Amino acid sequence: MYSSVFRRTIGSDTGKCSEIVAITPRWLLTRSVRIHVFLGNDRIKQRIAILGGSASFEEPLHVGAPNQGSREQFLSLINDVLDRNWLTNNGPLVQQFEAEIAKISGVKHCIAMANGTFALQAAVRACRLTGEVIVPSFTFVATAHALSWQGVRPVFCDVDPVTHTLDVEAVERCITSKTSGIIGVHLWGVPCDTPSLARIAAKHDLTLMYDAAHAFGCRLKGRPIGSFGRCEVFSFHATKFVQSGEGGAVVTNNDELAEQLRFIRNFGFRRSDDVVDVGINGKMNELSAAMGLTSLHSLPHFVEINRANFEHYRTALKEIDGLSMFVPRADQVSNYQYAVAMVDPSVCPLNRDQLVCCLHAENVMARRYFYPGLHRMDAYQRNPESRLPSVQLPVTEHLSDEVLVLPTGTRTTSGQIEKIADVIRSAVKNAGEVKQAILKQRLTPDSVRIVHDFRGPIA
Repeated sequence: MYSSVFRRTIGSDTGKCSEIVAITPRWLLTRSVRIHVFLGNDRIKQRIAILGGSASFEEPLHVGAPNQGSREQFLSLINDVLDRNWLTNNGPLVQQFEAEIAKISGVKHCIAMANGTFALQAAVRACRLTGEVIVPSFTFVATAHALSWQGVRPVFCDVDPVTHTLDVEAVERCITSKTSGIIGVHLWGVPCDTPSLARIAAKHDLTLMYDAAHAFGCRLKGRPIGSFGRCEVFSFHATKFVQSGEGGAVVTNNDELAEQLRFIRNFGFRRSDDVVDVGINGKMNELSAAMGLTSLHSLPHFVEINRANFEHYRTALKEIDGLSMFVPRADQVSNYQYAVAMVDPSVCPLNRDQLVCCLHAENVMARRYFYPGLHRMDAYQRNPESRLPSVQLPVTEHLSDEVLVLPTGTRTTSGQIEKIADVIRSAVKNAGEVKQAILKQRLTPDSVRIVHDFRGPIA
């Protein structure tokens, strides 16, 4: 078939290349066929997808793919629910779920809700927040939306460059005569500076509560997250490492607040025909509680996997200039729910957005949390009722341009992490080509349309 075959080594921008050249007969082809095999240290290398290679993964690898726990246990609980025919309205599984959450959080009360966003709204209402409430701009939109839905104006505050949580000095500067409260966010499971925020709140007679959507199961100096402030709010959305499909909860040691929250989530009913508040239907159902309990029982296993993934990323990416993993505080116990990399564009040959384009081409759906910062989002710039004065939050804007969130959880394997690291290394090594490809293909991190479910922008 071939008239002659020979082998030679040539230079390549991805390393040494062994080029096998097969010269075919004229009657078969009019030109040579060249097969390029790129040789790496331990494995055969191919060009990354953005430069014309094949994607590393056939199916998208998402941030926040659900951890499911024991299917056998879950189905057993579902069968119990069906046997009782008690599907909602404070069923026994919801009560058990609440009791376990309260115990882990070190509090007297847990009020389970339909989702974390409603739990935030209910907490804002039960705490009687009015006027203005200080929140970080570097957080998921639900933190601010919960205030806006209750007619309270979010005042966006900058964050600390190390912890990514509220900058306490900036909080003091945001306080006005209209301020009624502060909502701290334990981002990435890293606790806020709770002692300083408590002092500020007490000094100015403000309500202090926390959005702890990222921080279930975490501890600060031995004290569980959930026990700080007047109350704290958890999310058990499918993207969270402990999840109930959809779900949330407010935890507190305040008896009066807990009672008010139970009224709010059940149309304002205190008892049959006795409505004491303008409530709404925000109850968790038994099916969600079954998933939540199943997930809770695997909590140590989930944390162990998340931590192992974090350490694997940390090792695999440590030699890449300008790229580093965000590390939890030394005085905390973390759930390692998020694998967060920081991309320093002054050192790394590619910026964060360029790396996102490369990863998306490989079917790795890395995310830009929390771009572009709430204070720069259309919802808070164009809406006449919530339009903000011109505000600059330099740390928030810096972080929103550098944070890269990578896949983790029980569906993420060490082999996948190695592949992701290989892609990033190759992209950085061939930065010039990558930049040209991005310009030529007119790619942006938004080029891939992300579906709004567990695979999408739910934080």
